[in-house]
Amino acid sequence: MYVDNSKIEEIKNRVDIVDLVSEYVTLKKTGRNFTGLCPFHQEKTPSFTVNRDKQIFYCFGCGEGGNAITFLMKIADKTFPEVIKDLAAKTGVVLPPVSSGKEGRQKDLLKEGIINLNLKASQQFSRNLFSAAGAPARKYLQGRGIADDVVKQFRLGYVPDTWRFLTEYIEKNGLSLKLAEQAGLIITGKEGSFYDRFRGRLIFPIENVFGETVAFGGRILDKGEPKYLNSPESPVYIKGKNLYGLNKAKEEIRKKGFALIVEGYFDLISLWNAGICNVVATLGTALTRDHLELLRRYTVEVIALFDPDEAGKKALDRSLELFLSTEMRARALILPGKYDPDEYVRKFGKDKMEELISLAQPLSDYYIENVLGSGRTFEDKRDMVRTATEFIAKISDRKEKNLFIKRVAEKTGIDEELLIKETYKTAAKSEIKADKIKPALKINNDAVELYLIQLMMEYPQKITQVESENILDYFLQSELQNLGKKIIDSYKLLGFVDVGVILSSDENPALREKMFQLMIREMPADDVMLGKIFADNVRQIKRKWYKEQHRQIKIKLSKAQEDGDEDMVNKLLYEKGNILTKEKELH
Repeated sequence: MYVDNSKIEEIKNRVDIVDLVSEYVTLKKTGRNFTGLCPFHQEKTPSFTVNRDKQIFYCFGCGEGGNAITFLMKIADKTFPEVIKDLAAKTGVVLPPVSSGKEGRQKDLLKEGIINLNLKASQQFSRNLFSAAGAPARKYLQGRGIADDVVKQFRLGYVPDTWRFLTEYIEKNGLSLKLAEQAGLIITGKEGSFYDRFRGRLIFPIENVFGETVAFGGRILDKGEPKYLNSPESPVYIKGKNLYGLNKAKEEIRKKGFALIVEGYFDLISLWNAGICNVVATLGTALTRDHLELLRRYTVEVIALFDPDEAGKKALDRSLELFLSTEMRARALILPGKYDPDEYVRKFGKDKMEELISLAQPLSDYYIENVLGSGRTFEDKRDMVRTATEFIAKISDRKEKNLFIKRVAEKTGIDEELLIKETYKTAAKSEIKADKIKPALKINNDAVELYLIQLMMEYPQKITQVESENILDYFLQSELQNLGKKIIDSYKLLGFVDVGVILSSDENPALREKMFQLMIREMPADDVMLGKIFADNVRQIKRKWYKEQHRQIKIKLSKAQEDGDEDMVNKLLYEKGNILTKEKELH
């Protein structure tokens, strides 16, 4: 896709990176920067930094950095054309018709087409719910006490128990049946005919974190199987990467400081209906790392509300390690009396539910009581120690780890010192393996050359001077020299410095990280100070270059004298004289 560079610059000028990032990461003002937990790697202490003045972000933990465009590309897993289009719509920039490579354009059009078709289907389902045909579904919702405003907020819908309700709507409106099939809305029957996937069901539109309708869930109203039916995965929807309700709940999650995780649509709807809105639901799949990484953008505090049946307890058991590996502070809540969240909040109300939520156990307590068990026999205790040490070794927080060891020792009757020894032995083995896998980060770059590159990127008015005075010829680091040339070429082509283009992902990772680290710090503001700093920096670069030339000539001269090569000696002495003359001009 090609978009005029002036349009890209206009979009960048209208986007405030702090406002954009704040939609996905909770930021706190720290001096001249804003900081928060990095959405691209796991951390407990905020190292993700956003600079409003320079409109860039950088994480001192994982080295990820860029501008508003690259941030949205990475966090939304979108292509450059998709992000440009989204930001243009957000900022009111009108884009002219664009051209692109055939394959990329087809992929973009497919995603766009599915999202648009899903929106139309959602509107049709919603209209049908409030029509005469939707009376059974409305009665069902009223029976569960769901208020009309909640129904409208979540755009709930209804599809009658016929084979071609949506298919006929698509045909009548000249929409693509093939596209509807790719979206998972309809199914191919015999002889190329089509029929609806969802029939006789209450419909739950599923939105991604950007509010786009990417899929649907349907609940049968009468008896029948399956009780719940979900859209299949598609180019815009992956179950393990979406959480139902997150787009609507994210601000409340930030406000409350924690998120509730439930299993079902109605668990979430009923809690929301009662006024508990910091809640998300999994979509017919076990909790995944991607789910938690998505939640980490808004909070690290989570309470998991699982059903009281065996399946619910097993689901919670499976999630324990996942919560630990993502360094989230998780608590567990199994509701009493075999109630699920939907049933409990409808029967006992918001206050009682919030009281139970406030009393939710830390996962460590749940683990001791429900996973380790009582350990009556010697064999039981031996297995308990093995299981416990493997589990404790995965706890990253030292204080939490030591507390957990103490409690396990009390529970099992095993000597605490022995438990500590075994636990740290297991942890040490894991760390040795991790160290072998983790690549070393090495960088050997000249500080004054790096500083000039930074000046070029932050003060583009100096780029012309760098080029006209051939300052890059005095660079000793070829990698930095090439980066400087890239900045000049980019500036001449675009008319501005695009951090995302210059420090692209194919750049040397160590150099890329170093540049972002430098750029996130403050630079001189006034032109006079900038001029002095720039001139002094150029002098230092040239001094180092002349010093290196003298060193090289000395080595070559010594060799020529040893070889008795008088012509080479004279040539080198002449070269040395020229260099000394030019060096005096510098001083």
